[in-house]
Amino acid sequence: MHQETPDDRAALSPLKALRDRSQRLNLVSLFLLILGAGLVLLPLGAMVVTSLAQPGGGWSLANYREAWERGGFLLAFANSTLVALGVTALQIFTSALAGYALARLRFWGKQGLLTIVLTTLVIPFQLLVIPIFLVLKWGHLINTYGALILPTAVNGFGIFLMRQYFQTIPIELEEAAMLDGANRLQVLWRILLPLARPALVTLFLFTFIGEWNDLFKPLVFTTRSELRTVQLALAGFQEQFTNNWTLMMAAVVIATIPVVILFLFGQRQLIRGIATTGVKN
Repeated sequence: MHQETPDDRAALSPLKALRDRSQRLNLVSLFLLILGAGLVLLPLGAMVVTSLAQPGGGWSLANYREAWERGGFLLAFANSTLVALGVTALQIFTSALAGYALARLRFWGKQGLLTIVLTTLVIPFQLLVIPIFLVLKWGHLINTYGALILPTAVNGFGIFLMRQYFQTIPIELEEAAMLDGANRLQVLWRILLPLARPALVTLFLFTFIGEWNDLFKPLVFTTRSELRTVQLALAGFQEQFTNNWTLMMAAVVIATIPVVILFLFGQRQLIRGIATTGVKN
């Protein structure tokens, strides 16, 4: 039986020190992650606790029932879901086509067009509200679902995201499909889009959540109560001089639940999509 010699102990000591240091770093990282998670969840916890509080003390779901009825959330949820899904579908469609063209096709002015697409990312939507309003008024779209969907049907972020992801897919797959007789659209539909699922899920989540939380478009382009969205319903709980904080927090929780569930289902694909689209310029 081999006995440990002083030389063996000398050789193992650096490895043991390295392993101990790695364990300490892991513990520190775990502590920082827990601390960060706690700081993020603290406001959410306070919101939930406030939403359950009763004036006379105790806890109850009565605030949720009252907030649901007072805010008219059934209609608001239907409108927000319709608008968010409509915008998301159009953005996925336009972003996939434009992203594929910028990633694979060769044409004059391609780099300039990409620069224009990226430039749109730094232009606030509020700066364009007047010309957009005039176009919508000319098209008789004010106070319609079209006014809530069409202004954001195309998005530079989505185009750039899909372009980046398409560039990570080996071009040999497309060349092999074209040798078998597939055209560009068939290659995009049958090969690239299935492989680009993480990017599509990422774009879906960003767009849907962004539209669900949008207050600006419904506030500016609509006045009909039939087009009331979730954010307009929440704004109705804000009073000029006094606020019922328990009722307002209950309404916020109701409006937040759908996007939280959606994010939890798609978080893995979201992380993968964001990580992959930054690989290649």
